[in-house]
Amino acid sequence: MKKTYVLLVSLLLTTVASSAAVKTTKHAIKNGETLYTIAHANHTTIEEVRKANGLKKGEKLKLGRVLTVPKDTYFPNKKKSSTKIAKVTKKASPKIVKHKIKNGETLYTIAHANHTTIEEVRKANGLKKGEKLKLGRVLKVPKNTYSPNKKKNTKKVAKKTSKKSTKKLAKYRIKKGDTLSSIAHKHHTTIAKIQKDNHMKKGETLKLGRTLKVASAKKTRPKKVRVTKKASKKSNKKLVASLSKLETVKLKKQVKVKKKKSSSFSLGDIFFSSKKTKVKSSRITSLAKTKLGRRYVWGASGAKNTFDCSGFTTYVYKKNGIKLPRRAIAQSKYGKYISRKNLQKGDLIFFDTSKRRRGYVNHVGIYLGNGKFIHASSAKKKVVITSLKNFYAKRYKGARRPS
Repeated sequence: MKKTYVLLVSLLLTTVASSAAVKTTKHAIKNGETLYTIAHANHTTIEEVRKANGLKKGEKLKLGRVLTVPKDTYFPNKKKSSTKIAKVTKKASPKIVKHKIKNGETLYTIAHANHTTIEEVRKANGLKKGEKLKLGRVLKVPKNTYSPNKKKNTKKVAKKTSKKSTKKLAKYRIKKGDTLSSIAHKHHTTIAKIQKDNHMKKGETLKLGRTLKVASAKKTRPKKVRVTKKASKKSNKKLVASLSKLETVKLKKQVKVKKKKSSSFSLGDIFFSSKKTKVKSSRITSLAKTKLGRRYVWGASGAKNTFDCSGFTTYVYKKNGIKLPRRAIAQSKYGKYISRKNLQKGDLIFFDTSKRRRGYVNHVGIYLGNGKFIHASSAKKKVVITSLKNFYAKRYKGARRPS
């Protein structure tokens, strides 16, 4: 009996010692940090950081707040119990390759190149749905886990093939100014079908040069009417006479309609659309100028008259009845593409202001004309008017005209 008590006491002491031995560090929240990045840097989990600081789900992190962060509590490669390991060994463990994220890559392209699925890449790296990929981050990628040509039950396959007719998919390379609606319209198909054939999510942005699989429907041509040679000359003469009568009636009606229309038509109608766009662009620029000198705050879009670059543009356009995406990179793919020569007042202009020129859009402003634009500058800490020369001329990435 004494031996059993001694064993129980020793087990309790070891468990208490192990729980008490968790190290914690204090961390002041910096700009751009999230619970995931803080937890990942300290080899712990988001739940443990929340628990240690009494944070609720969805609670916003304030800049400068000091968090107590547990260290080295998450070991994804830690050995589990022997019974579980025995079960796992029965299944063949897939090969895992390390992959460094490059510019323009997505989870789909990485998974496709390694013959695996997006879900398996997410699972291997603890990624959440919609989480952004950072350049240079190293991912663990399972290899050859997806085999679409794997043999299934022959009975089910036979039924499916009989019901569904096989469609040929044409390849289409994305060009400048293309949208899903324009591509679908060109190939006489729907946006939903293109998204399904290419495993695309709703709201996924199109990248230049990417090839899409597009199922194009054949155009239905009107049937040609064949005139028989055996038709008599009399019947032909009757047809010609009746057709000429119909044409004269139609011409008379058309003349009447034209006269009615000409009385109500004026030259001002021709230029109405261009005048309308000029009025809208002047409203956008004049509203933007009223916010000159307002304070720059990261993540702000008009609250207490504070803005960041994309928050400033969304605010100005929203007040003019146009809803823009919130982030600068998403805005750079919204609306009509405009060349630098054809810039007009009120157009959105985009830049890469990163130190190492990473090649993607991270800043946006509104063009004012005469080579100047207005923007919420993080460097000046306020809304300013700047010349589109020198620094910004070198970092220019394009322009869009939302409608």
